[in-house]
Amino acid sequence: MQNKYTPVILKSGKDQSLKRFHPWVFSGAIKKIKGPAAEGDVVAVYSNHDEFLGLGHYQIGSIAVRIFSFTEVEPDIHFWREKLQQAYRLRKSLGLSDSENTNVYRLVHAEGDGMPGVIIDFYNGTAVMQFHSIGMYQIRMELAQILKEIYGDKLKAVYDKSEKTIPFKSKIEAKDGYLLGHSEATEVLEYGNRFKVDWERGQKTGFFVDQRENRRLVEEYSKGKSVLNMFCYSGGFSFYAMRGGAKLVHSVDSSAKAIDLTKENVELNFPDDPRHEAFATDAFEFMTDIKNKYDLIILDPPAFAKHRDAIHHALQGYKKLNARAFEQIKPGGIVFTFSCSQVVSKEKFREAVFSAAAISGRQVRVVDQLSQPADHPVNIYHPEGEYLKGLILYVE
Repeated sequence: MQNKYTPVILKSGKDQSLKRFHPWVFSGAIKKIKGPAAEGDVVAVYSNHDEFLGLGHYQIGSIAVRIFSFTEVEPDIHFWREKLQQAYRLRKSLGLSDSENTNVYRLVHAEGDGMPGVIIDFYNGTAVMQFHSIGMYQIRMELAQILKEIYGDKLKAVYDKSEKTIPFKSKIEAKDGYLLGHSEATEVLEYGNRFKVDWERGQKTGFFVDQRENRRLVEEYSKGKSVLNMFCYSGGFSFYAMRGGAKLVHSVDSSAKAIDLTKENVELNFPDDPRHEAFATDAFEFMTDIKNKYDLIILDPPAFAKHRDAIHHALQGYKKLNARAFEQIKPGGIVFTFSCSQVVSKEKFREAVFSAAAISGRQVRVVDQLSQPADHPVNIYHPEGEYLKGLILYVE
C-alpha cells in the first residue's frame, strides 16, 4: 500500500459495490482502519487483498466513506477545479448557463457530478452551496474561488448554507454566510416566469430548482382547468398553471411565510389577477371537503421520510394523501403526485399511490412518469441519486 492516506480495509466480499463504482462505503463493510481517521479526512479504501478501490472522505455514521475518485489521484485544487469545470460544461451543453429566459439551475448535484455531499445552485449571479459532508465543507473556500474563476464577472457572490445540513455527529458548528461577495434576495427567471428567491431564509438553497420541467408540464395541462396546488411553498406550480390558462388556481401551504411568498411571486407574474387565491392551512384538512371542485391537483409534499426507519410512516402518508385527492377530484381530472424522499424507492412510491387508487374506488391511469431535470444528473452507478419521483394520473 503506497498511498499516503489512511487505509480503510474492507471485509472479504464487501468490495464488489466499489468495483461497480458505487460511491458509498457502509460502516458494516469495514474490516479495519489502519491509522487515524478523523471526520472529513481523505482515506484510501482497499479490498481485503490490498487492492486499491478508491479515495473518499471519512465520516461518522452508516455511510462511512463517500468516494470521490476510483483512481489514485492527488485531490488538490486542480482536481476539484476539473470536477467543477466538468459540472459547468454539462450545464452549458444543456443551454442553461447562457439562457436568456432561465437564470437559475443546479450546478453541482452531489454524487451525480462526482462530488458527494455537495449541492450548488446558481441564482442569477449568486451561487448557493450546501454541504452534507465534512470533507467537502473543509474545502468550501477553495471551491468558492474556483467558481469565481469559472464564472468571472457573472458571479457576484457565493453563499454557504450548511448550518442545518452538516452531519450532526460532527463537532463542526457551521454558520450560514457569504464566502465571497454579498447579494440580497433576488429575482430569478425560469422559462420567463419571475421568482423571488431568498437563500438566507428560504427552504433548501432558497428554491426548489428540481421541479422546473414538471412545472412546465403543469402549464401544458392547465388550460381551462380549476387547479389546486398543495404544499405550494413559493407558488411555482401555481403561476405556471395561470400562464397555461387555468380558470382558477388555489395555493395551499401550512406555512404562512410560504403563502406570503406565493402571493408575492404571483403578483410578480400576474398582478391583481383574480384567478388566484392562497390558503395557509393543513393540507389534509383542506382536502376534506372539496368534492368535484378541482380538475387538476398537484401534490408535492416535503420529504415524508429522511431516514430508512421512517419509510413505513412515509408510505402511509403518501397513500392517505393520494387517496384523498382521488376521492375529491372531478371525474376526468388530473393528479400530479410526487415524492422527494430519497429513501423511498420509485417502486414503493408507486405501490403507495396504487393502494390509494384502490382505496378511492376510482379508475386511475398513469399518463406519464416524472423525475428530476437534467441539471440534477444521476450517476448511473448510484441509482439512489434519482430521488424525485412523480406520476401524472388520469382519474375517471
